Amino acid sequence: MKDELVNSIQSLCISNHWTLSVAESCTGGAIAARFTRVSGCSQYFLGSIVAYSNDLKIKLLGIDPQDLDTHGAVSQVIVEKMARGVMQLTGSDYSLAVTGIAGPEGGSSEKPVGTVLAAIAGHRGDLVVLELKLSGSRHEIIAGKRRIIACLF
Repeated sequence: MKDELVNSIQSLCISNHWTLSVAESCTGGAIAARFTRVSGCSQYFLGSIVAYSNDLKIKLLGIDPQDLDTHGAVSQVIVEKMARGVMQLTGSDYSLAVTGIAGPEGGSSEKPVGTVLAAIAGHRGDLVVLELKLSGSRHEIIAGKRRIIACLF
């Protein structure tokens, strides 16, 4: 993620007195790390939950185990609940959540490696969900976080 994008998000949040939190699965904290590299992030960035395991998704983000069984961890239902869960947990105005299959294993014909779902939720109930089909190595898919953030903002 380039600094210009992070700087723009930071300026938007600070000027509107908004706070932001993040729930990550497949990116393993890379998105939160990118936000916190920019000086001044403490004015808007509240924190992040890296819920890689389903158990943490359930315990920390309030995901219903039945939803995980029915839809799988990489689904619109789960990414929506991750976004809402981290927003509720942190009390942020907005939240970003990401789940996906970074590979090289774990994909299927229905959800191939590179399937990434991202959601941004707002305190007024707004919600945007995107499904991306990224390609490349595991590292390249995780590094696709810039595209994920750019699409949502």
